[in-house]
Amino acid sequence: MGKRIFKAYLCRKDKGKNLENISISDFAKFSRTTTDTLRHYDKIGLLSPVLRGENNYRYYSIGQLAVVNVIRTLQSLGMTLDEIKKLSDYRTPEHMTETLTTQIDKIDAKIEEWVRARKLLFTLQNTMKSSLEVDENAITVEFLPAKAIILGDLNDYSGDRNDYDALHCFYINISNKYPGLDLNYPVWAVFSEERIKKGDFTWPDRYYFNNPEGYDKIPAALYAIGYTRGGYGQSDEIYKRLIDYIERNDLEICGNAYEEYPLNEVCVADDTNYLMKVMITVQKKNRNRN
Repeated sequence: MGKRIFKAYLCRKDKGKNLENISISDFAKFSRTTTDTLRHYDKIGLLSPVLRGENNYRYYSIGQLAVVNVIRTLQSLGMTLDEIKKLSDYRTPEHMTETLTTQIDKIDAKIEEWVRARKLLFTLQNTMKSSLEVDENAITVEFLPAKAIILGDLNDYSGDRNDYDALHCFYINISNKYPGLDLNYPVWAVFSEERIKKGDFTWPDRYYFNNPEGYDKIPAALYAIGYTRGGYGQSDEIYKRLIDYIERNDLEICGNAYEEYPLNEVCVADDTNYLMKVMITVQKKNRNRN
C-alpha cells in the first residue's frame, strides 16, 4: 500500500484520532499476520502496542510494521520467539548487524542447497520425460553431442570383488576426489570397446555420475541406441541385438558403450521392469582398410 493511500485509509478509518496509531485489526492486515499472533507477541513482551484506547483496545504505530516484519522473517528462518525477544531486549546496531549477517549466510547456504536440488530434479525430470517418448523396440543410429559426467576409475574385480564392491569403491573414490560434490545423481555404467567386442556384458569397466556439471564427458559421436526392459544387469539381450544391428548395417564399434537406466526405482515400482538404454559408439565401416 502506497504511503499516500495508506494515510488516506487511516484518515477514513480513524478520523479525529492520531494518524500514527493503527487498530490491531488493521495492523494485522498491513503486517500480513493475525490479531491472535499480535496478542501473543504482546503477552510475551516481544511487541506491545504503543497505547491502549477505550475498552483496552490495542493501537500500534506505523513504525512497528517494520518491527513485526523482521520478527516474522527471523521466525521463518528458524529463530525462536525467545531468541528474538532476547535480541530485541538487548538490541544495538552492532548486535543486530551481526545477527542479520548470520541469517543472510544461512539464506545463502539454503539457496545453494535449493539450486543443487533443482538441478538434480531437473536432470531426473528431463531423463524421464525423454524416455516416455522413445520407441522401446526400435534401434536407432544418432549423432549425440558431448555430455558432462563424472567418471570413475577403472573397476577392480580382482580376488572376490564383484560389481557391488566396485560401486562402493566408486562412491568412496569420487567423494575423496571431489569433497563436497553432490552424490545424489544417478550412477550409470561404461563398458569398454574390447569388452563389448568380446561379448562380455557382465560387469562394467567404470561407473559414472550423470551430473550435468561434471568434469568429464561422454564424447560427441555416432551411437547405436537401443532399449530394453528388465532389472539391473539384465542387459545381454539388448547388447546382442545392438551388435547384430551394427553388423547388418555397415557399421562397426569404435568406442565405449554407455548403459543407463532412465526409468528406474525412482519412478517404476516393479524392479523387473526398469527401462535400460544402451548407447554403443559406432562409425561407418572403412571399405578401403586392408
